[in-house]
Amino acid sequence: MFILEKKIPEYLTSRKNIVALVIFTAIFALVFINVYAPFNVNKWLEVTRIRLFLYSSLVILTGMLVIVVSRIIMFLYSKFKHLNYWQYIVWVIGEILSMSFVYAIFVKFILTDSRDFMDIWTISIKNTSLILLLPYTFIWLYFAWRENAVKLDKYSDELLPGSSPAKMIPFTDDNGNMRISIKNDDLLYLSSADNYVTIHYISGGKISKFLIRNSMKNYEEQFKSKSLTRCHRSFMVNIEKVKIIRKEKDGFHLELDAPVNTSLPVSAKYFTSIMDVLSRYSPGN
Repeated sequence: MFILEKKIPEYLTSRKNIVALVIFTAIFALVFINVYAPFNVNKWLEVTRIRLFLYSSLVILTGMLVIVVSRIIMFLYSKFKHLNYWQYIVWVIGEILSMSFVYAIFVKFILTDSRDFMDIWTISIKNTSLILLLPYTFIWLYFAWRENAVKLDKYSDELLPGSSPAKMIPFTDDNGNMRISIKNDDLLYLSSADNYVTIHYISGGKISKFLIRNSMKNYEEQFKSKSLTRCHRSFMVNIEKVKIIRKEKDGFHLELDAPVNTSLPVSAKYFTSIMDVLSRYSPGN
């Protein structure tokens, strides 16, 4: 229930995205009504395929007027008050019921269907749900992906040698949602366990932790060619925080520049790549 009380993302009520949603839904509905043939369109008067396409287009445009009016009201309403998820769901249900009612009237009185009006409306609700929910889902996923891409472009930095230490490194969860962004100069290392990654960083002169559901493999790919580098199956280290590399009986270890003594193991698999990255971050290189 908590998520239903949360405000919906602003991209769902932006003017540009509302226009895109209406256009995409109209195109999807036009294809749907000609392929799936709901509302008895295949029983219309014997006409050419071109005329059938024109008639179906007229039906779709008539039904889409409901969505256009609904989204205009939503856009204006969102200017004064932000919608919650449960309100948005109720709004979409209202669109389905309204649009299906228009189609039921069309089938009953224009096509003169002999069935009971409530039976026609029930079937119309099912068909309208497909016409709206499928394109809505597709375009919402696209909006969410594009929004996350914009956020990553905004917060991501090419943290190569010589870059400003004040720049931020963004961390997303396994759904692509950004959870935290940390200054490169404060980031120490990442540790993983099962499907979670713990970010270790300096805050207020102490080492703090932040847990995110994601995989080390995803972060390794995301931060490729940056200062955050894999050194072990369970660890990624900020190379700029390494002050000593030493060899012990059990292998090499990285000692970090941290408020407390912090050492990370280097596995044989990643030793060569770690040494290569360290050499690129050495003074004079």
